[in-house]
Parts: sequence; C-alpha cells; structure tokens
Amino acid sequence: MIKHVSIRISGKVQGVFFRASTKTKADELLVRGIVRNEPDGSVYVEAEGEEEPLKKFIQWCYQGPPAASVRQCEITPGEGKGYTDFSIRR
Repeated sequence: MIKHVSIRISGKVQGVFFRASTKTKADELLVRGIVRNEPDGSVYVEAEGEEEPLKKFIQWCYQGPPAASVRQCEITPGEGKGYTDFSIRR
C-alpha cells in the first residue's frame, strides 16, 4: 500500500547538497515525489512509497547529507498524488 507524507526540514539544510542527496536516497529506496528549497531556509519534501522504504527515507531526512545539520523534521501524512519519479524542484 502506497503512503504519502509531506516533510518540512529545518536547520542548516540549504547549500549543503540536501536536495541532490535527498533525490539519491529516494531513488535508492524507490520513493517517489519532490524536494525543493523554501524561502525561509527550510527544505520541503513530498514523498510516496511503500511503508518500509518510506520509513527509512524519513529516518534519513532526520540526518540528511554529511554537511547538513537538521534541527527539525515536521512530518504530515496526506493523500497520494501519484508521483512517478523523484525530482528536484527549483
């Protein structure tokens, strides 16, 4: 069963390859969705996938890439949007 979550990640998460690393992790786990930088300095993610890979993806978001310093992850379940891949949005 496909699950959908929105994730807002705050801390030192821009300028540290967070979006590219998020796409790499999502592709590895077969998670679909989007990632984008927000004007307030946070990173926003929408992710869809099977429950176990999605849990692993969310756990990764709490740490991010090596140069990141994640302060907070806000996870919000939602309705699926039928993403077919994972993409970086500008």
